[in-house]
Amino acid sequence: MAHDGPVTWAAVILTGGRAQRLGGTDKASLELRGRTLLEHALGAVEGASEVVVVGPETETSRPVTFTRESPPGGGPLAGVAAGIAVLRQEHERVVVLAVDMPRVDAATVARLLAAAEGVDASWLTDAAGRRQLAGVVRPSLVPEAEDAVGAPMRTLMSAGDSQDVPAVGSEAEDVDSWADLSRLRRRPPGESSPSQT
Repeated sequence: MAHDGPVTWAAVILTGGRAQRLGGTDKASLELRGRTLLEHALGAVEGASEVVVVGPETETSRPVTFTRESPPGGGPLAGVAAGIAVLRQEHERVVVLAVDMPRVDAATVARLLAAAEGVDASWLTDAAGRRQLAGVVRPSLVPEAEDAVGAPMRTLMSAGDSQDVPAVGSEAEDVDSWADLSRLRRRPPGESSPSQT
């Protein structure tokens, strides 16, 4: 496919998880270094031509489209499918990012986009090689919304020709518990946790 200019990309940020180990607290509103986790995620995808947030509506520092998977609680793959379904334009690439990965930044996303050139997808991996919910996909890889409900995220993570992108420092760490948040608050962004070294 020929292009008249740079390839644009969209972003889908997932914020609607149950957060059971956080007592149901809205992860997107948690703060780390003076910014909410949602604002960290928006900063990571600052180069996106459009952004969809799948989760409850809230104020944001840039224009975004909010949507929800149907039914709510259908899982992250259903969230990705719901996000892609409401994009206003067609995009060759969509960055998929869970809101609870605040150490993913614009440089991480740039590496993921570069790794996705010539393949169908790229995924950030942790020190054990496990793919994380931070990646770049061709929208055509994502199932229709009705087919995505309840399906495991690995359905998408294993689809097509994918490239792994090893995390640098603490990029792959997420916030699943209050202890996770406390640990990230204590440690500088570029530093890995002891379990990753």
